Amino acid sequence: MATRTHARASNLDRMYAKFMFKFDDEKRLNACRKLSSLLKNNFTLMDALDRLWQIESHDGKKPNEPFAIVYREWQSNLEKGQTFAEASKGWVPKSETLMLTVGDISKLQIALMNVLKVSEGSKKIKSSLISALAYPAFLFLMTFIVIILVGLYLVPPLMEAAGKDIVWRGTARTLVSLSYIAADYWPYMMGGFIGLIALIGFSMPLWTKFGRVQFDRFPPWSLYKVFVGVGFLLSLSAMVKAGSSLPQALKLLSENASRYLSVVIDESLHFIANGDNLGKALEKTEREFPSTELVGDLIIYADMDGFDKSLERIADDYLENSVREIEAISNILNAVGILAVSVVIAWVVFGTFDMQDQITANFS
Repeated sequence: MATRTHARASNLDRMYAKFMFKFDDEKRLNACRKLSSLLKNNFTLMDALDRLWQIESHDGKKPNEPFAIVYREWQSNLEKGQTFAEASKGWVPKSETLMLTVGDISKLQIALMNVLKVSEGSKKIKSSLISALAYPAFLFLMTFIVIILVGLYLVPPLMEAAGKDIVWRGTARTLVSLSYIAADYWPYMMGGFIGLIALIGFSMPLWTKFGRVQFDRFPPWSLYKVFVGVGFLLSLSAMVKAGSSLPQALKLLSENASRYLSVVIDESLHFIANGDNLGKALEKTEREFPSTELVGDLIIYADMDGFDKSLERIADDYLENSVREIEAISNILNAVGILAVSVVIAWVVFGTFDMQDQITANFS
């Protein structure tokens, strides 16, 4: 099948197509699945892309559909002599481009399947993380808001009704103290709360020293470590399976990783260069990454025949175990969040009754 000649899309159309292709995960992965299937059925890469272009452009009637533009641009890049990884670079997320840089054109179908496997695994662990954090985060936010609102709107009217001469005691006194603090400092408290969330968010991919290993044992850093660890193992397994050497795969992963993961990989590469296997190298970093138990497994299997298959099995098992681990952590966080809300509500109720009792006693 001859490759069609197409008019080049405008820069605006190309930018929009690139945006849509990068961020429409479901449709992009479905396109990846179709392309892999066509290659498996002995289509050439150019012919496979032409078939996909026909589908997306409605047989040429709508050539400026975003995904049609994508396939047209890839064909154009391939005609210039670029590899598929080079042709698709910038059009897909970096993690997926990385999967396509290993192996020659004959292994492209395998590489595309690796993209699907890694992307679907990452999606699964990301979904578990969102589920684990969303409800606890909502509960803790509600707790904070309740404390501020009680201090600003519930307690002041009661204090005004009591007059200035009353001496508060017990739980009522703590509510009054809260009211003063909330009235004077609530903007700073809100700013501090938002700042703390931002600091935690920035610390997860960037912080690598001064106690990070200890913090990685507790949420949310422990959840981030699990998420990064799963992606690391799935990607490494896919690249090794596609024919990349272990050092080459690790270097490519390091170049495209967050600072947190890059430091772990670079330290591991240092030990691998000195003759250690992957498991032993990860152990010597003393970062407990991805986990102490998994590092022990890697030490055992790294020197055995068929390590690529063992690594794939270890990565798959770690994904499933991580989902269960995240669910367990989620249950704990939910319980803590519910307890925090319950304690605050009980404190407010008892404190309010205590204030009313003391107001009544003061006027008796």
